[in-house]
Amino acid sequence: MKHNKMFVENCWYPAAWEYEISAADNKLARTICEQPIVFFKTESGEYCALEDRCCHRAAPLSMGKIEGDCIRCMYHGILYNTQGECVEIPGQDTISNKFGVRHFPVCEKGHLLWVWMGNPAQAHTDDIIDYPPLSDPQNWRGFATPCYLHYDANWLLIVDNLSDFSHIAFVHTHTLGGSESYAYESVPEELEKLPNGFRLERWHYDSLPPPFHAKVLPAKERTKNVDRCNRVEMYLPGVFLMDTIFTSPSKSKSKGKQDCRQYRNCQYMTPETRHTTHFFWNYLHDQDLNNPAISESLYESLMAGFMEDKVIIEAQQKILQADSSFDPCFILADKALSHFRRLWNDRLRNEAAQYIPAQVTESKNRIL
Repeated sequence: MKHNKMFVENCWYPAAWEYEISAADNKLARTICEQPIVFFKTESGEYCALEDRCCHRAAPLSMGKIEGDCIRCMYHGILYNTQGECVEIPGQDTISNKFGVRHFPVCEKGHLLWVWMGNPAQAHTDDIIDYPPLSDPQNWRGFATPCYLHYDANWLLIVDNLSDFSHIAFVHTHTLGGSESYAYESVPEELEKLPNGFRLERWHYDSLPPPFHAKVLPAKERTKNVDRCNRVEMYLPGVFLMDTIFTSPSKSKSKGKQDCRQYRNCQYMTPETRHTTHFFWNYLHDQDLNNPAISESLYESLMAGFMEDKVIIEAQQKILQADSSFDPCFILADKALSHFRRLWNDRLRNEAAQYIPAQVTESKNRIL
């Protein structure tokens, strides 16, 4: 049976940073996997996610008002509880059981809201890929405000980019990479294939520190060679975690923590549509935690690097949309992204095999 499923549904997707909900009067309209959703925080502090469309006349609930543990549509006043059930219709005592909107399981971990797009019965919060440094300010300091970017590109293109570190040498020569020599001299990845992603490790020995790291070092250390290690984990549907370690060449052989400077990097890619992506990220460090200049410098450097990626990936999206028949050639650096793509396609096929499309009937009361 042919199907038009584009997204794996039975998984947790990062949907918003907590501060995004607070900054928007405790409500946020956001499309996930081409499904408009309203995320909101009740007066009792519970996070909720409902279909962003009142069942009456399709007004956005994100334009509504939070009342206690409910949200009211401010078109005709229909009130919904956290499960999407209609609990009040002004001027009407009876409520048909047809009145209601879809509810999505939602959970907060690491100051990030996660939403489950599939069968609620299969939603288990233990399956969320939590990232402990986000909740450990005693040992790790990130940006004062975790970051959000919007990409005009498919999220898998961003996953591909993060799965292949050879691009750092060319795209980020003057920001995150340091030189084109990184692509030639760094020790190739040790790829560990996982059932839901992969791990890899790449060392670059006895080289100058890349610009983003040099900027936060004392002046006398900026021209001293270091060994750099990037340890990467990538998980479905698009969760990227990386430990970066810099140490003197004499220390790295034992890979010990002595004399190390470390960073922790988390990036989350969530499909908005098949052509656009929500991108969440933070970058944390373990040195001189009470010095805000370090986070400010890292933010400036990392944002510059991410914008370098964004320009290329969005241009890539335009080319691929213009000609969907493009058949890519593969290089050795593609091993990780090829594994991830296979996992994604397997999950998509498995869900599609069980997918029974909803019966579409012509509405007798169409608005448009």
